[in-house]
Amino acid sequence: MKQARLTGVCAATLLALGGLGTAQASVLDKTDVEFGGYLKADIMFSDYGNGAPDSNNVSRQFYVPGAIYGVDGNGNQVTDFQARETRFNFKTVTDLDGHTLTGFIELDFMTHTDGDERVSNSYSPRIRHAFISYDNWTIGQTWTTFMNPGALPENLDFVGATEGTPFARQAQLRYSNGGFQIAIENPETTITPYGGGSRITSGNGVMPDLIARYNFKTSGGASFSVMGMLRQLELETRIANQDIDSTELGYGASVAGIIPVGRDDIRFTATYGEGLGRYVALNFANGAVLDNNNDLQAIESYSGFVSYRHWWNEQWRSSLTLSAFSADNDVSLTGGTANKESYSGYINLLYSPVKALTFGVEYMYAKNERENGTDGELNRVTFSAKYVL
Repeated sequence: MKQARLTGVCAATLLALGGLGTAQASVLDKTDVEFGGYLKADIMFSDYGNGAPDSNNVSRQFYVPGAIYGVDGNGNQVTDFQARETRFNFKTVTDLDGHTLTGFIELDFMTHTDGDERVSNSYSPRIRHAFISYDNWTIGQTWTTFMNPGALPENLDFVGATEGTPFARQAQLRYSNGGFQIAIENPETTITPYGGGSRITSGNGVMPDLIARYNFKTSGGASFSVMGMLRQLELETRIANQDIDSTELGYGASVAGIIPVGRDDIRFTATYGEGLGRYVALNFANGAVLDNNNDLQAIESYSGFVSYRHWWNEQWRSSLTLSAFSADNDVSLTGGTANKESYSGYINLLYSPVKALTFGVEYMYAKNERENGTDGELNRVTFSAKYVL
């Protein structure tokens, strides 16, 4: 990140412009400002086993488990150029008489379908992070406490090892003290109807998701995170003239880490739970299913990944990553169209002539399977250039 201290002159200028509202120059004079992010361009050659999704589909931007079953009648092989992963962030850190106040916001251009590839490729920015921290307290949107983003593999794909890791950003209130963190986070339940069908997304949650995490390091330089979650799955609605009002307990545990092997490292995450749903594999499986009494039954799942990164020399490195997810569906409730298993593998070669600039090529293979045996396959080669601001 590029960093600067707001001097008295700079603070006065910002106040004159009205850019910082009613902030006082004496406070701004104690504020460090950082600008960061990166520019990233991708060229992706993809081969879908059952016909490629349309060009605005999210799986054409990055690998999304459950989105690669294909579109019958479309061609299998497609080429995509994009710069949508490019991101920008702005951070302020202010010393308030021994207390530390931090503000952070970050934007990128992924997942939107409001642009097109005909003329301008104009895609809207979206909020990734937007939070305030005051000493040990954080409030706003950022990574869920149930994941360790630092343990993610160094892949060219936007997430990499997608089905093997918890992955979510959402609003929360978090308290941190040393390596310990505890948070209440935004509740949202995803549900499979009885017998199968389109996902039900319930916004009825009253109880926040409760998550705790402990981060620690060993004397050998390895770092680990242990995470646990309790959540209430809830649905209150009317379906087919039937009133439904049901709750169910969801829970999960996850461990993640980075283990140095000389200059190389091993990165991993392993997760188990009932009712985790949207927290893992980008909601490849739902958190619960309705039974024939319109009661929620939590869906059990297992997931994990392991990645080995090898440095060939100061400028060249490679990562080999394997990732998998499995849902233990009750097919008598979910039906045969429920997602069952997903796995993927990646191998890449990255070159950094200088620290801020990286060129790379990556091959990935992914396969998804439903309970009825329907599957989808994706082979993809990605070329990327990335410049860190």
